[in-house]
Order: sequence, then structure tokens, then C-alpha cells
Amino acid sequence: MDQIQLTIDGVPVKGRKGQTILEIARDNKVDIPTLCYHPRISKTGACRLCLVRVNDAALKTSCTEPATEGMKVVTDDEEITNLRRGLLEMLLAEGCHNCLYCEANGDCKLQKLCHRYNVPEPSGEFPRHERVVDTVSSKGLRRNENRCILCGRCVKACSEIQMLGVWNFTGRGSNANLTSDMYDRIGDSSCVMCGTCVQLCPTGALSFQTVLGRGQAWELKKESSICIYCGVGCKIDFYTNKEGLLVKALGNEDGPNEGHLCVKGRFGFDFVQSDKRLTKPLVKKNGKFEETSWDEALDLVSSRFSDIRKKSGPDSIMAFSSAKCTNEENYLMQKFMRAVIGTNNVDHCARL
Repeated sequence: MDQIQLTIDGVPVKGRKGQTILEIARDNKVDIPTLCYHPRISKTGACRLCLVRVNDAALKTSCTEPATEGMKVVTDDEEITNLRRGLLEMLLAEGCHNCLYCEANGDCKLQKLCHRYNVPEPSGEFPRHERVVDTVSSKGLRRNENRCILCGRCVKACSEIQMLGVWNFTGRGSNANLTSDMYDRIGDSSCVMCGTCVQLCPTGALSFQTVLGRGQAWELKKESSICIYCGVGCKIDFYTNKEGLLVKALGNEDGPNEGHLCVKGRFGFDFVQSDKRLTKPLVKKNGKFEETSWDEALDLVSSRFSDIRKKSGPDSIMAFSSAKCTNEENYLMQKFMRAVIGTNNVDHCARL
């Protein structure tokens, strides 16, 4: 009953009542360019790049226009292409200077669309206002508003996903800019460094401190895993550089977190490559810890557990699991305590 049929670029497609043209187009693998749109936030229609022609007449923003039965949609023609190119020229002139050193170089949606539509470098005809650059006040985030195109993604990410409302707009016209709790410095605001604003930013206006100088986007290798810090089970995409260093974590949208992460999931991976990590077991001998082999260390632990269990019973032993271990390792710990030692005395630091 909710199904509708329409044509996109002459091809019949099906959708559901209430869906926008853009949503149906993407469901049917039709590519319509966007910058302000993201499926996790409310629709804006600000960048205008998703303009399409409806019923051979009106131009509509496909991200906000509801699809209707029998609608005819054209996603690209000469007029639409010229409009998109003009919009990109203005966005590039206002929101991207010296792109050679852009923090999002290789992963900038504005840059990719400018290549796609053959948009030249800014000519200098557009007025430009220097904006806030804050690269030091936050340990996790960087802010360079000279890359900002005022798409509003970060504002909505903060207010609609994180529910914090740190980011907002201030000023009008060409003087409009972002503000974090009315401060120029992120570190002075109430930001909790969830990093959702950076993940949704389509340019290099917001970026992660951990990546700078450690690899370009196309050099990073992605591996998916489950967050180790609590029981929600957030799915994370971890990125390593050519040297094998973890440099970035992004929320995976297929997980229960739907792409969102807290500060621990976003930045709590530095211990993995810390030079303070123990790489060999230590056994105390004559009051001092000394490096030893795994065989000696495990034999010692095994014999001590056996002696304590025989003398005082299994409930005299307890295990304390760690959030810095994998879920599988923590599962093995509780299994070992229950099946081998014979006790339910298992706790975990994430509970505290």
C-alpha cells in the first residue's frame, strides 16, 4: 500500500511513500551529488547540489523533496550541471584556500566534486574572510574554518546525535561562521570529543589530531572491530598507516551504534602502540620484577592457583577483567574462572 512508482532519468523505479527523491535514487544506485545531506541527521537542503528536475519543469532539492506516484525526475542535464558547477565554484572560493595542505586531503567531498565537475581554482573574485583556526586547544579535534562551507552537518551532528549542542552558527551573510559554545577555542567549550562532527564534516574544516602527519586518506588501511570499552558493542572501523600505527577510529554505521562513538571508542586506542606496554612477562624474584619466559610465568601462575584453590577453596580466587582486552579475551577469562577454577567471582572495570 505504501509503494510508489516513478521514473529517474527515464528508468522506472519503486520507492515508499514518505521517501525523498534522493533516498529513492540512492536505493536504486542513482548517484546525485550532495554535501549538506547525511542520512543520520535531519534534512537541510542548504548546499543545493542535489538539485534535480521534476516533471520536466521545476528544479527541486532532491534531499528534501518528497517523491510522489508517477513523478518524472531528471538528475542531470546541461542546466543542472552548470548550476552545480557554479555552486561549487562559490563553495570552493569561500570554503577552501590552499587545498594542497588541507587536513582532509584525499577524503574531502568538496574536493572530489570539484574534480568531478571540472571546477577551476578560485579566481579571487569572491570576497573572503579569514576565520578561526584552532589546532591546539583540544587533544582530539582540530578546527580550521577556512575550510568550512557552512553546510551545517557538524551543528546537526552535535545537537541531533550527541544531543550536546556545542556547535552553532553565528553572524550573517559572508560573516557567518561556526561557534563552539560561543568560544573560538574547542578546548574552552563543553565538547566531550565524541568526534561525530569530524566524521560527518565533508571538508577539512574539522579533523582529528591523531591523523595529522601520519598518513593521507588513501594510504590508510581499514579493519573493522568491536569497541572494547563497554557492553554496547559499538562497531568501529580502525585505520592504520603504512607503518602499522593506529591513527583513526570511525564509527561503523552497520553496528548498533549506527556510526556514533563516545570519546573512549574514538580516541582510546593509544595504549595499543604505547612504549609503556609490557612485551614480556615479569616474575618477582628476591623482591624485584625480572623478565622471564612465558612458560615459566604460566607454570608459576598455574601452580599458585592450584595451591590456593586446594587450600582455601575456589571462591577464594577472583578475576578482574579489563576493558583494554578484546571481548573474546574477556569471554575466555570468565570461562576459565567458572569452568576451571570453579567460581563466579568475575568482575570488569567497565562496571565501575
